Amino acid sequence: MMPNLVLALSGGIGGAKLALGLSRILPARDLLIVANTGDDFEHLGLAISPDIDTLMYALAGLDNQELGWGRRDETWSFMETLARLGGADWFRLGDRDLAVHVERTRRLRLGETLSAITADFCRRLSIGPRVLPMSDDPVRTRLRTEEGWLDFQDYFVRLRCRPRVREIIFTGAAEARAQPDFLTALLSEQLRAVVICPSNPFISVEPILALPGVRAAIASCQAPVIAVSPIIAGRAVKGPTAKMMIELGITPGAASVAERYGNLLDGYVIDSNDAAEAANLGPHVTLAPTLMTTLADRERLASVVLEAADALR
Repeated sequence: MMPNLVLALSGGIGGAKLALGLSRILPARDLLIVANTGDDFEHLGLAISPDIDTLMYALAGLDNQELGWGRRDETWSFMETLARLGGADWFRLGDRDLAVHVERTRRLRLGETLSAITADFCRRLSIGPRVLPMSDDPVRTRLRTEEGWLDFQDYFVRLRCRPRVREIIFTGAAEARAQPDFLTALLSEQLRAVVICPSNPFISVEPILALPGVRAAIASCQAPVIAVSPIIAGRAVKGPTAKMMIELGITPGAASVAERYGNLLDGYVIDSNDAAEAANLGPHVTLAPTLMTTLADRERLASVVLEAADALR
């Protein structure tokens, strides 16, 4: 029987777009999405999981496509009141979004795992594919910048990526355990492909790869591993990927992202605008439009990725 399970590694917006495309062309049972939790943090006493929530909202058809984050049907009474009272309003929590964080925090404090809570939220939002946090143990992305060490959300949201990045670490990763079903999927004979979504390799994908045993499990799995470049013509579609690369002494481009992933990749999908880089990326490079502005774009790219993976079997 043909393997049917597709395992996608996802960060925030770019990853969620491709994950949605995959969910539209695959049966729900055949898609497992592993979300980065290095961005997670506590704010106003609440447990915030930005990448998980971005995935949930996208898959449930609730995402705010204009902002690129949060819910489309959002109201802001909480934040307006908080600001008037002098509270920390730099991380915007909409009223509907806030309910997710409050309920997640309550259940975590009762001893439930992030995996169990996420699965239940997805069920209640009628999301078919499974969404897993990369780990139920805390991992936190931190950046050494010209202004000193910063937690990721301080850098990304409060300071809007302005400080120059010198180093990135994942606190807690060495002691954390990868989500067990994630590792089981990598060993499954039913695994059709591992898809590394077009998320920032430094802050969205590498926290997942930093978990003990994950990189080795991906490298040794029997299914083809396909990545989609988050860089188009030297620029990131959204977020600080290209800026970070420059500050870390790396030339922004599809080739540099592939080099970052190293021997994990069996295939690589890059944008048609980057055809000049294809010659330096080995024989298993696929050129395709990778900018996902519409639902049809997401579905089309998902089909390209799976076709490229199947061709490598």
